[in-house]
Amino acid sequence: MPSASPLHVALAGMAALAAAMGIGRFAFTPLLPMMLRDGVVDIATGSWLATANYAGYLAGALLYMGLPWLGRRWAGTPGNAALVRGGLVATALLTVALALPWPALWPLMRFLAGVASATVFLGMVNWCMARLARLGKPAMGGLIFCGPGLGIFATGLLTSAMVAAGWSAAMGWAMFALLAAVLCALVWPTVRGGEPLAGPAAGAVTAPPPHPAAERALLAIAYGLAGLGYIVTATFLPVIARAALPAGSVWPDLFWPLFGAGVALGALLSTRIDPTRDRRVLLAGAYLLQAAAIGLGLLWPGRAGFALGSLLLGLPFTAITFFALQEARHQWPQAGAGFTGLLTALYGIGQIAGPPMAAWLLGQAGSQAQGFDWALAVAAAALVLGAGLYAFMVWRWCQKE
Repeated sequence: MPSASPLHVALAGMAALAAAMGIGRFAFTPLLPMMLRDGVVDIATGSWLATANYAGYLAGALLYMGLPWLGRRWAGTPGNAALVRGGLVATALLTVALALPWPALWPLMRFLAGVASATVFLGMVNWCMARLARLGKPAMGGLIFCGPGLGIFATGLLTSAMVAAGWSAAMGWAMFALLAAVLCALVWPTVRGGEPLAGPAAGAVTAPPPHPAAERALLAIAYGLAGLGYIVTATFLPVIARAALPAGSVWPDLFWPLFGAGVALGALLSTRIDPTRDRRVLLAGAYLLQAAAIGLGLLWPGRAGFALGSLLLGLPFTAITFFALQEARHQWPQAGAGFTGLLTALYGIGQIAGPPMAAWLLGQAGSQAQGFDWALAVAAAALVLGAGLYAFMVWRWCQKE
């Protein structure tokens, strides 16, 4: 079979991340109000289901960090392509499991879906970037990060249609499982072959020495803060908007697709940025933009505020990941999957902390609206702190290779 073209590689990456991230991770957000309406969960239970998914994402990142070692011990261990294929099949199966009336098993299903999301994300990003670099088109790698936004946009619009048609949440999960299966089938012919799980290719030019350990540590911590910073809004946006706007308004069902559109647009725009720009500066600006987007929802809790805030929150969402992984490769090129897996693990820890924090604040507040305001304020503060860490890194280590 002839090698896939750079465009086919990028589109396969886009479709894979649309399934693993847009459906496997984030379809829960627009379906949560439907699950609340159906009486199958309450806010506290929904928070723990979200946390189970994020814990699985952390576990998947840690698993991926160990795969290079396992690959050296077990001959014939499959590479990134096999991980992506297996993870996409698991995503479809675990999504349909949420349509079954077995609520006791839902936390496990969401945990395993998180594992699948992380392995597909890391496997696909490394597979695509390695393949595109060999094809001489590394800049096209940014296109794959449009996938989560397109998946979020599609699931958000479909959920709006389901609500209008009176569908149950179980029917919604079944529909999204079918969509994940279709995306898996589209990706299958392109994603094949053994890309190395980590490390430079044989005969590669010796990489420059890594940056100071303190700078790498700050990068990892700052990236983890991004996980906490966005997750409260990403988990509860439709619920927050539905409580703030008049009953019967169609707008709460549209804010999540707007977020997804912002994600896709931001990923596309990130590919147009001059590659010589300091990525730490770009990351600081992206964090501040997300913090401002959260602030809009707090200060302007109406249709316009939520709409603009949703779009602005989404714009830098996957661009943050793109820039952070580029910076990780720049700071510690020899680490390969190890450092990118560590970053993703810390991001996962930030995500895990978000929903329980929101649930605890809701319990302490005098009203649901006040509790969400407190949680959003903490999220915005985490993003501002992360931006400050990047600014310190630029000031302290201003000379870039």
